[in-house]
Amino acid sequence: MKIITDDACTGYSRRGNPEKPARVTRTLEKLRAQTELSITWTKPGVVEDAAILRAHTPELLASLNATEDFDADSPAYPRILNYARASAGAALEAMRCARRGETVLSLMRPPGHHAMRNRIMGFCYLNNIAIAALEALATGVKRVAVFDFDVHHGNGTEDILLNREGTAFYSIHQFPAYPDTGRGNVGNNCFNYPVPAALPRAEYRDVLSSALEQLERFKPELIGVSAGFDAYARDPLAQETLEAEDFYWLGGKIRALNIPTYSVLEGGYSRALPELVFSYLKGIEGK
Repeated sequence: MKIITDDACTGYSRRGNPEKPARVTRTLEKLRAQTELSITWTKPGVVEDAAILRAHTPELLASLNATEDFDADSPAYPRILNYARASAGAALEAMRCARRGETVLSLMRPPGHHAMRNRIMGFCYLNNIAIAALEALATGVKRVAVFDFDVHHGNGTEDILLNREGTAFYSIHQFPAYPDTGRGNVGNNCFNYPVPAALPRAEYRDVLSSALEQLERFKPELIGVSAGFDAYARDPLAQETLEAEDFYWLGGKIRALNIPTYSVLEGGYSRALPELVFSYLKGIEGK
């Protein structure tokens, strides 16, 4: 198991914003203390502008030097461009590790799946998972799927990958809920699985299984997973029902596909996040 992280990603915060440094620091404490998984630690790689500009406009990239907040959830933190580039670089390195057959997680912030081609929103500045998927296509992979189990719709990933040849996007998310998108499928390659609030766990698993079955029929050579843990029953930003054992189960389902996979941290705002990540990692590692 390889984890790509950098303690420097905890260097920004704003009082009252739930996307806080403790999400990573407490998860790292848990993973460094545990003995069930053998973990190799790696730093993020460098991300070139060319990789970012496959997913985003030059205007969005330039705007990351702004001093005015992008929206209520996405402040213009000092040096946010550096933090966003490092998070994208970690996703790119995770993608490369997966192509070498490694089990891998990018454990960084900021998250990315709400960042659209030309809009920063929802704690997200650059779309890490999409940047990595498009880099994979540009470097020899023919078919890439993105599987997003964050409780919020990956509207940014959908915006970037919509009708892109060689890609398919699958999002399982609470609806209605932020960002109020993802009611149904769009284009020829973006498949949405909206679920109501408080869906019983067994039914939620059925939806996740259906999405993975459809993904498997796409026959991808590589899978990028937007791993958000806010469908947890006690997450403060959603109203779903999953428990730690459900994330373990989901990790096992993804492992059973036997397709190279890289996972990238998205949401998850409860104090249980370290346990949820650990459960998922044990599932994808088969422990």
